[in-house]
Amino acid sequence: MTRRAAPLWALLAAVSLLAACASGPAKPKPADLVALTPVVVAKPLWSAKLPAISFALQVQVHGDKLTLAAGDGTVLQLDAASGRELWRQTVGSPLAAGVGSDGQLSAVVTQANELVALQEGRVLWRQRLTTQAYTAPLVAGARVFVLSADRAVSAYDGRTGARLWTQQRPGNDPLVLRQAGVILPVGDTLVAGLSGRLLGLNPLNGSVRWDAAIATPRGINEVERLVDLVGPAARQGNVVCARAFQAAVGCVNTEAGSTTWTRQSDGLVGLAADERQVFGTESNSNVQTWRRSDGERGWSSDRLRFRELTAPLVVGRSVAVGDFQGFVHFLSREDGSLQGRLSTDGSAVVATPLMAGNTLVVVTAAGGVFGFSLP
Repeated sequence: MTRRAAPLWALLAAVSLLAACASGPAKPKPADLVALTPVVVAKPLWSAKLPAISFALQVQVHGDKLTLAAGDGTVLQLDAASGRELWRQTVGSPLAAGVGSDGQLSAVVTQANELVALQEGRVLWRQRLTTQAYTAPLVAGARVFVLSADRAVSAYDGRTGARLWTQQRPGNDPLVLRQAGVILPVGDTLVAGLSGRLLGLNPLNGSVRWDAAIATPRGINEVERLVDLVGPAARQGNVVCARAFQAAVGCVNTEAGSTTWTRQSDGLVGLAADERQVFGTESNSNVQTWRRSDGERGWSSDRLRFRELTAPLVVGRSVAVGDFQGFVHFLSREDGSLQGRLSTDGSAVVATPLMAGNTLVVVTAAGGVFGFSLP
């Protein structure tokens, strides 16, 4: 394994252990849950079960189909309205990242560096990758796009698995983040996060259309210089907003190919946005907002401090976040006040909550998949 692809978690674990030895308990006490009169009341609709999930899952929704994957290599597709299982398949190897799907074709990456495509629950093809990948593949336009740990984007033919092109950003940063990054379609452009930058690529041949910075490495050691973008990114029209790991948040106009604004921010997971605001959870689990037009800070809430929150979801008049005990909390989009709370199975919420039609979907580390209706 090259130093570039070395697992960052091992280095961070060592740093955390040294800090714990020097200063006592490293894990702060999570905020207690206060009693509240709910404004948002979610009602259970259905539940399903997967094996345990060992990574920050990305769940894919296309129409009425919900596609998920578990750490052991199980891939599952459900009817989002009813929770009915449409198909279930195993790829025969533990996974390094979640699943990408367009509803028909699905793709996963295994810990053995293999890209596996499935169609209607049947393995269609396998393709060996030259390096690791921690981001779920993107399936779009009859192609499968892979963001790999060597800061490269590759495209594969969705029918045959043949590699079509690879675009790699030059650089000598020795470490990469073992966490899901940013890759999404915006119109006819493929938008990908490479290091601390968003690139707009031609999906047909991988050529670079534009290059916009969210953050620039500035630290004195390898960990401090790590500014990889983390998913999910937030998109509103032609504006994509993203977080650089423990460094900054920012928004890019994808038509102009230029950075609109950036602000310093210490966070570990991605963002959400509406027409006025960008929402994020900081590393201490404070929920923070920024004005989408210029990055001016808005409200901030510490009501869920140190509860290890997921990235947020904008839903109705609320923003929803999951926590380490399987709760999903609803905060007002206007002022951050708590509006409601729902519980699952007591294990950590491992995917950003999402809406599938009229159904709120929550996935936990124990493999629980829960569908809720919202008023």
